[in-house]
Amino acid sequence: MAYRRVVNLLPRGKERVFSLWNPRQQKLPCFVIQEHTTNTVGRSVRTFHAGTTLLVAKLLSVEELFAKRSLQDYLKKTEVEYNECFREVNKSVTDQQCSQDELRAKRTKVSLLAPLIQSIRELDAKQKELAETETLLTEEDPALRELAELERESCLQDIQDLNQKILDLLIPEEEADLSDLVLELTAGVGGQEAMLFTSEVLDMYHGYAQHNGWSFDILEHMTSELGGLRNASVSISGPQSYKRMKFEAGVHRVQRVPKTEKQGRMHTSTMTVAVLPQPTEISFTINPKDLRIDTMRASGAGGQHVNTTDSAVRIVHLPTGVVAECQQERSQLKNKEKAMKALRAKLYSIKHEEETSKRYNQRKVQIGTRGRSEKIRTYNFAQDRITDHRIGMTVHDIKSFLLGENLLDEMNSSLQEFSNQEILIELLGENNQGRS
Repeated sequence: MAYRRVVNLLPRGKERVFSLWNPRQQKLPCFVIQEHTTNTVGRSVRTFHAGTTLLVAKLLSVEELFAKRSLQDYLKKTEVEYNECFREVNKSVTDQQCSQDELRAKRTKVSLLAPLIQSIRELDAKQKELAETETLLTEEDPALRELAELERESCLQDIQDLNQKILDLLIPEEEADLSDLVLELTAGVGGQEAMLFTSEVLDMYHGYAQHNGWSFDILEHMTSELGGLRNASVSISGPQSYKRMKFEAGVHRVQRVPKTEKQGRMHTSTMTVAVLPQPTEISFTINPKDLRIDTMRASGAGGQHVNTTDSAVRIVHLPTGVVAECQQERSQLKNKEKAMKALRAKLYSIKHEEETSKRYNQRKVQIGTRGRSEKIRTYNFAQDRITDHRIGMTVHDIKSFLLGENLLDEMNSSLQEFSNQEILIELLGENNQGRS
């Protein structure tokens, strides 16, 4: 079973930290990433501190987190549930008191909890071993004390690793994280400048896909008169593509002097990103009777082919009214295939959002009206900074960020860490309301 990281830990030892979310809002100073060179390894390292209003009370080490009562209570409760299911499964095999469905459900639960319970038991054993080792530190024999000290350090390291492993296992797997995705970009407020920025963001995501070795297939692409982008849909496929891209959903705001501005005034424009998990045909099927497929002639640039053949395709899902269309290819068959891919992603996203909202009321960022104030991220060219307002994180060097490489990767890694922290705190909150 693949482990899911709860936090991005600093180097081993006491420098490891875990950012714990607290319901009380607390003003913290500005969250800026700075680049410096370490003397020991001679490589560039980025550090950051917090900026806007965050829900972070303080930084806790893994050891401090494990000292919290809510986590200990949750682990004990989980172990009790595992033991009960394990006994009932073994008893049902001989007594046949449970129905097949109940037995199957209990077996599944035992299987899913087994790695976590094994780690908890290994941690208990290692803590007992540490206690026994520490009694030897009072021995008069120097050689024995030295041996005990080495053993103690080894035990502490094993305990730290097991603590982190348990935190990893507490984060539940999400089916959509294993999916590919359909990316939708739409110019918002700001006219031609918004469209030009939308085109730059599309290029950034193309670079990010190349940086991660993912495929990047344009489904729909509508340009503006000045070379900007009105809207676009893109299919991205590759390992962890949705998991790494899902936090890009929302309104992106740009502040800069547009190329079209003659008096040098700074403008604010917006564009919207939607990230839709792309299900497989097996996991999510659509009844053909629920579809209306229209063909039409393509519009826009394209030479003699445009407006001569009915190659463009629009597909309407009648029960929901969801529409997908494509005119990128010369072949009507290929356009239909791409439009179906986009439609499947839209319908699956609706279903996924409904299921997710039942578990986490504030998990997804809503697009809203695409106004200037409903932003998740600001790109300020005059200050050469990018600020993500959800976690208050700021990085500098817009040119490098728009390449879609390391800086964007670091931003998404930080967003994943904060998301994992939210999940863990919500998990503990469900088990132990308000106690720590």
